[in-house]
This record gives sequence, C-alpha cells and structure tokens, in this order.
Amino acid sequence: MHGPASSGWLLVALCAVTGAYCLARMRSGAEGQRSAAGGEALMGFGMAAMAVPTAVYTPPAWAWPLYAAVFGAAGVHALWAARAGAHHLHHLVGAAAMVYMALVMAGSPAHGHGRGGSDVPLLTGALLLYFAGYVLVAGVRLVPVAAVAGGGGAAGWGDRPELARVCRLSMGIAMVAMLLTL
Repeated sequence: MHGPASSGWLLVALCAVTGAYCLARMRSGAEGQRSAAGGEALMGFGMAAMAVPTAVYTPPAWAWPLYAAVFGAAGVHALWAARAGAHHLHHLVGAAAMVYMALVMAGSPAHGHGRGGSDVPLLTGALLLYFAGYVLVAGVRLVPVAAVAGGGGAAGWGDRPELARVCRLSMGIAMVAMLLTL
C-alpha cells in the first residue's frame, strides 16, 4: 500500500500482532474457535504483508496474483464454512476485499487507481461502508455490560471472547485504512 511510511509500519505491526494472537487462539479447545482463528490469522498476516510501505519493499509482479489466489481460496473456504455459521460471511467479505485490493495493486504500477472506470471507486466505497459499519458494531460490542456473578474459572488466552473481538475490530480498522489508500 502507498502512503506515509510511518503509518504503513504501524499498520504492519497492528496486523502482524493480530495475526500472531489469532495463531495463539488456534490452540483453543473449541473447534469453531480454532477454525475462525485460522482464517483470521491468515487475514492478519496477509494484511501485514500488503501494508509494508512500498518505499521499503515493492513486491514483484507475481506477488499480487498470488495474494489474489490465496485470498480467493480463503473466500471459497469461508463460503463453505458459512453453512455452519453466519460469522463466516464476514470472512468471505474480508477475503473478497483482499482479492480486490490485490487486483487493484496488480493492475496499477503506481499502486493507486490506475485502472480507471467508475466501478473501482464504487466497489471501494461499498467495502469502506461495510468495514466502517463493522468497526462501529464491533466497537459497541466491546462496551462492558454488567459482570456475570460467578463467572467460572480463568480462561486461557485463546478462549477469551473479548480479545477475539478486539482482534476482529483491529483488523476491521486496518481494512478501512488499507481501502482508503487505494
């Protein structure tokens, strides 16, 4: 992505840390939690790789189609997994957004809106609206409610739902930032 190098590195750090925590969540005892965490780890690390400032590293031309293929496969997996839960539809939209950004970057040597046409800004705008709405809803879900009395034993790092929500929120914010740089 293009833009100021300092904000690019902050985005790389945010996405990499989020991806690393999602890897830790994959050790959870709940199968559904592990599956979702795997997709979110892939998304976090993929976003971190795409956010590296171009002043430092410009990926080779073959990298963008590879990103598109990997996230296309992740989208197909999310579509298949959506049979079990609607949460995977968000993963499908995220994977589609990553494919879209990879295709825009592949078609634009200056890493911007080089393809022209009115459909590119429209799709970018629709994805921005979706992820901005997602960020707002995810932020509201983090507002604490009255604590449940006798909340059980201590949960492991991978089984803390509030931390999973924070990861999803941070990836949503990062997605908005990445879409704004297109």
